[in-house]
Amino acid sequence: MNKIELCNISDVEIGHSLKVEKNGLVLAVFNVEGEFFVTDDLCTHGPGSLSESYILDDIVECNFHNGSFNIKTGEVVSAPCTDRLKTYPVTIENNSVCITA
Repeated sequence: MNKIELCNISDVEIGHSLKVEKNGLVLAVFNVEGEFFVTDDLCTHGPGSLSESYILDDIVECNFHNGSFNIKTGEVVSAPCTDRLKTYPVTIENNSVCITA
């Protein structure tokens, strides 16, 4: 497992997300009330980009079929999604959002 630096904390405003492509991964970095979370960017149900989707509190609603996930846990919140979203452990180092993958 390697530590991967994704972005600066200032790159993602509260309530927003950022798509980051690093080390063969396509990820969504979310800022939920000042706390950062990272998931795969691709919805588990279809080709929707979660970093380009609607965010309300800690829920992201896919822009493709409107299924939704809990950003913090990756758990499915609403159909048509049925498969959990992959999440990554996040650390903040020198104002950078990092994951281990």
